Amino acid sequence: MFALLVIFGAILSVNSLNITADQLNLLALKSYISHDPHLLVTNWSTSTSVCNWIGVTCGSRHHRVIALNLSNMDLTGIIPSQLGNLSFLAWLDIHNNNFHGYLPIELTNLHRLKYLNFNNNSFNGELPSWFGYFPKLQSLSLSDNYFNGVVPSILGSVPSSISNIFPLSKSVGYLSLNMV
Repeated sequence: MFALLVIFGAILSVNSLNITADQLNLLALKSYISHDPHLLVTNWSTSTSVCNWIGVTCGSRHHRVIALNLSNMDLTGIIPSQLGNLSFLAWLDIHNNNFHGYLPIELTNLHRLKYLNFNNNSFNGELPSWFGYFPKLQSLSLSDNYFNGVVPSILGSVPSSISNIFPLSKSVGYLSLNMV
């Protein structure tokens, strides 16, 4: 019986550490949000479970952050490198805000990412070539930002089984992009 209590305590401790790690990484994102007119991330605090935060969804099995949906919240800020530490994240949607600056390469750590929507923000700079490093990515939306340069060839290979899609050059940004 004592052994079962020790094992159960260890499992709770591991889950608690994971939630704390996810919580710290999302608190880093909160600290980079400079404008939150609707006070939507006010419940993002250490006194509230990360799984109860606005825009956050946790998995039922591991209680880790699997989805972050901050779309249409009128937020202004930048994306910090710590967002790439959300190792269970499969869904990231921040469209229709005013996030700006460069995208951190640490986002390539999101190996479970299936859906990524950064539409209608103010990101700028070269379109990152590392968007091809998401092995499970099924949907990538980057339009209405200020990326420039060329669309990396790795993004240009669309399987023939996918139909009814916009031309890639139109889905990733304004007209300053060129296909290679």
